[in-house]
Amino acid sequence: MEAPELLSDPRITLMGLFFEAYTDLMREVSAQERAHGLSVAEFDVVLRLGRSPGQQLRITDLYTQTGLTSGGMTRLIDRLDAQGLVARATDPGDRRVVFARLTAAGAEKAAEIIPGHLNILQRRLIDPLSANERAVLERALRKIRDAASRTTAR
Repeated sequence: MEAPELLSDPRITLMGLFFEAYTDLMREVSAQERAHGLSVAEFDVVLRLGRSPGQQLRITDLYTQTGLTSGGMTRLIDRLDAQGLVARATDPGDRRVVFARLTAAGAEKAAEIIPGHLNILQRRLIDPLSANERAVLERALRKIRDAASRTTAR
């Protein structure tokens, strides 16, 4: 394939549309998170903990899920701990296992941010699509995520 054909490849178009939509959505979401004193990565951890059983996850699971390095996650948990939003806890059965647990203040912070996120998501993701289109998009995104996870795990 020559350069002009490569540039008009439908795969490039699909990737471009995905990145444009994601970038535009994240610009608005991250501005809201910053207005509440959190980075995107910090809010991601707060949200993951809040949605997990017992509002806690092993730190190793957090850095695997988020793609951060062990050191990067340690620094992020340190920042959230310093703000009183997350606390560390060891597993009584295996002290080598360390959990990050959402505190009451962390749950309150999430409750401050989530309504604004829901408004953004409603306007940007829900309103433009029919219920059927949303279901198709969700299935497609799960397939893409799962395929990427399998590739990354190798």
